[in-house]
Amino acid sequence: MSNPSPAVQTKTRTTVQTVSADSSHPEKYSANDIRTALKNHFGHADFREGQQRVISRLLAGKSAAAVFPTGGGKSLCYQLPSLMLDGLTLVVSPLIALMKDQIDALTANGIKAARLDSTLDADAYRQIMLELRDGSLRLLYVAPERFNNERFRQSISDIDIALFAVDEAHCISEWGHNFRPDYLKLVQFAKACGAQRVLALTATATKEVMVDICTAFDIEPDCAVNTGFYRSNLQLHATAVGADSRDALLLNKIKTSASGSAIVYVTLQKTAEKVAALLADNGIPARHYHAGLKEEQRTAVQDWFIASDEGIVVATIAFGMGIDKSNIRYVYHYNLPKSLENYSQEIGRAGRDGKLSQCHLLACADDLIPLENFIYGDTPNRSSVDSLVNFVFSQDTDFDISLYDLSRQCDIRPLVLRTLLTQLELKGYISGGTPFYANYQFKPLQTSAEILGRFNEERAQFIGNIFRCATKSRTWFQVDLDTTAQTLNCQRHRLVAALDYLAEQNLLEVKVAGVRNRYTIDRRPKSVDDLAAALSDEADKREEREIARLQSVLDWICLNECQTSALCARFDSPLNADCGHCGWCIEQKPVIPAARSAKSISVGVLQQATALRLEHEDLLSSAKTLSRVLCGLSSPQITKAGLHKSKLFGVAESIPFQQVLKQVSAGVP
Repeated sequence: MSNPSPAVQTKTRTTVQTVSADSSHPEKYSANDIRTALKNHFGHADFREGQQRVISRLLAGKSAAAVFPTGGGKSLCYQLPSLMLDGLTLVVSPLIALMKDQIDALTANGIKAARLDSTLDADAYRQIMLELRDGSLRLLYVAPERFNNERFRQSISDIDIALFAVDEAHCISEWGHNFRPDYLKLVQFAKACGAQRVLALTATATKEVMVDICTAFDIEPDCAVNTGFYRSNLQLHATAVGADSRDALLLNKIKTSASGSAIVYVTLQKTAEKVAALLADNGIPARHYHAGLKEEQRTAVQDWFIASDEGIVVATIAFGMGIDKSNIRYVYHYNLPKSLENYSQEIGRAGRDGKLSQCHLLACADDLIPLENFIYGDTPNRSSVDSLVNFVFSQDTDFDISLYDLSRQCDIRPLVLRTLLTQLELKGYISGGTPFYANYQFKPLQTSAEILGRFNEERAQFIGNIFRCATKSRTWFQVDLDTTAQTLNCQRHRLVAALDYLAEQNLLEVKVAGVRNRYTIDRRPKSVDDLAAALSDEADKREEREIARLQSVLDWICLNECQTSALCARFDSPLNADCGHCGWCIEQKPVIPAARSAKSISVGVLQQATALRLEHEDLLSSAKTLSRVLCGLSSPQITKAGLHKSKLFGVAESIPFQQVLKQVSAGVP
């Protein structure tokens, strides 16, 4: 049998029914065509503000950006074009909840959509790959980290991508509130895979962020559509509260308000559990949600909340992103949000049905301490940056590394490490290649004779040679792809494609592990020390920006003016008038939270810290590293040394990091 082999496949074209004429002539799509598709597939008579402008630009073959408020209908801007364009719509989103909800809704409308994430079993993954190759899949949702997957990049390389949609696109900008280096890689991949057009989506973008987004994706200014931030049905309120009276205030607000679904946002996972238990003990239907729960637990809470008209979820920011629930009546911030951008996204989950909804922020200045500590914990020591830069430029021109191993070696958190490597790329010192897996294993699901008998002689010989290069353990075979490629005189990607094809055909089960990242040194610095100093200085400036972002939340709460109008102005959509319904407009006076509690480390803790330093002199020689241990901020080497289990770890978590650092610097010789 001569089934097509992935090693000889040509570029796949999807075969979808277009609404109008051939999509290679996008100017033939009329406004009537677009409205007809909207009615037929989604049952809507008309578009929300901005949607048709974005969709029209995409169907005209142009890339576009959409800045809509949370709940403003961003997803339709790629869902509808996916039905009208000849090719795959690839949606990149960090939100598994969004993927799940949207796929369920699309499937109910008869639209073929799927997601690739770590929760899929082998059979589900195999089915998606088959649908991707036969062209029946209209939309494929993936997380940005999926592009670090060698198998995925290989499988998508021969698919026509009509639309490359990037959700949470503000993450590509360091001026944004959630810069993620993996997002910068998306810009490169969209170009490398020949995506015909790009759609960048976000709910929160300042002028600086929008410039970054449009520049990165080559989006023309008239193709960037911003519908504004303001939603008249949201009433924003802030109340000054002390940490010891917050529980009672939250209980009182919930009990004295009309019934309705609500989200209570908190900073820490343990706080989510504590507050949910408090509400439940007082007869309020409440459950907790955070990233530390198992997948099935998170799904159960999410499904319960969507089905309930009165349920309350107490959650970290892991919840609510992408949740398709229009009748959330209340959003409470038990703790201060991380930034005004986060706040605007979180309150945007209320009142998507257009009905009046309340957003209450319980303002306690002490909440800044754990939020600041997260930021300080991410900033690498200068010695760590020195170690990284020296390592990189001690390598040959082409090299590969395990980011996990390098993170531990240099004592830099993984996300921060990727950010520093991305900075080296942006400065032109290195360029990143396709990541690959160091370890490939496969388990035959049929006999070798049965597998090889499905192919013609040439392909059977190629597959048989792969099998012969593999080493068998008990039930799994391990194959070194680099060595095998040299032995068979072929390229590595052909081997990857062959193994994936066999897995898709249910002939093998394939497992991969040990991601390694490829880099090429494009130019070496004149001074490694100067480059390390520059990177360290940039990291310190990022820290300053993030601390200032936190302070801007408190400053906004204390404003002696319309808070809604000020928030809109921040996102380049000024009201030019007072809203008339926020807390300030109603009370005509600012909210002034109490000053932070004055706390410091005791003499006894300082003495114990000095003793701990002597036990781990190499690791804790820096006052900053010891301060991190006391504040409960881990790092790869702190974890490796087992200091996260020390009785001193986190003993000062309620004290500002800078105060701890000041005392430790003075108290440790």
